[in-house]
Amino acid sequence: MSGTLYICSTPIGNMEDITLRALRILKEVDLIAAEDTRTAKKLLNHYQISTPVTSYHEHNEKNKAPKIIELLEEGKNVALISEAGTPGISDPGYELIRAAVDRGIKTTVVPGPSALISGLVASGLPMDRFAFEGFLPRKRSQRREILKALKGEPRTLIFYEAPHRLEETLEDMKEIFDERRAVLARELTKMYEEVLRGSL
Repeated sequence: MSGTLYICSTPIGNMEDITLRALRILKEVDLIAAEDTRTAKKLLNHYQISTPVTSYHEHNEKNKAPKIIELLEEGKNVALISEAGTPGISDPGYELIRAAVDRGIKTTVVPGPSALISGLVASGLPMDRFAFEGFLPRKRSQRREILKALKGEPRTLIFYEAPHRLEETLEDMKEIFDERRAVLARELTKMYEEVLRGSL
């Protein structure tokens, strides 16, 4: 009988934002597959969890997923964690989750923190309908093409962006979306959390 793949949400900043269930699962599984083993070790050390950890990130997921699937098929239980938040949302995890589902391995989500939802709730923008676009392309022409396609979208749009690309992305948004209301959120749940609200 195969084991279970637990898709575990971890804190996005504040170490206390983890569920009791997630802590129990991280203690009980045979292995933790972590996007960033250094971040995982900090979390695990904080809660005195000694479960073995293996790296599972965007540069090794195609090779690592089959090995983890093999362990699951042998009856081992594995917890998948990203660097922060919920695995698979603009983080590695999709390949492993899809492979487990395709092989009929039990997968279960241990819900918790998500930068996407935390940012939306803190924004003050309409939350009844929204669209998550993740990271926009680095190449300006491709980014602008996507933004133009979204120009008439009435739902609240959510994007992730790297700090060093933020200014040029905002310039493109201002030009394409005009004076649409916007919110920037960073360092959510951390000491220097900042939420800026206004128009583009």
